Amino acid sequence: MNRPPQVRRSKRRSPRQSLPTRLRGTALVVALLMMLLVTLLGVSMMRSVGVEARLVGATGDKQHAFQAAQTALQYGEWWLSQIDNASEGVPCTTTTATPLVCAAPQTQAVYRTVPWAGFGAPYLDPSIGGGQLFATSNIVTTGGAGTYAGVPMVDISFVGLSGNAKLYQITSVAYGGSLNSIAVVQSTVQVSDAVKCTTCDPN
Repeated sequence: MNRPPQVRRSKRRSPRQSLPTRLRGTALVVALLMMLLVTLLGVSMMRSVGVEARLVGATGDKQHAFQAAQTALQYGEWWLSQIDNASEGVPCTTTTATPLVCAAPQTQAVYRTVPWAGFGAPYLDPSIGGGQLFATSNIVTTGGAGTYAGVPMVDISFVGLSGNAKLYQITSVAYGGSLNSIAVVQSTVQVSDAVKCTTCDPN
């Protein structure tokens, strides 16, 4: 009597089962390290964007202060050109409501110390060009669009004589949207029969 042939079945392990336990653990560690690396890169990029945004804001605020100081400076030059304003000045001991010619300029260190005390006049309502650019309502110490942290100030000082002409130093200080954004600008003006700015472009 013939017996039917016996079929042997071999058991095959699945690919997952064929991997040693150590390799499976290594793959998990590598995956976790990759996730950590991606997370660190994302946090770094977010911080970089935040720093750049603050730098751009600070630069814009500084330009805001510089433009305000330039406007106050031009007002001082215009005021000096008016009849009987170009005198040899008087000793300045306090701030005044309107511009006044001081008998001598302050030191650069004093000009950089804010707020000014003992000299200078505020620049609020320009008499030329119209408008209320530096109206009191625009002075907001908490900052904001179109605001200034302090009132721009202008100082006009008599420097000396140059032949028949008088020399003056005009200095102004202004704030941007915060008290940390300050700009101080100066010009030298020669007054004879006409006003001539000696630091400006001769053309």
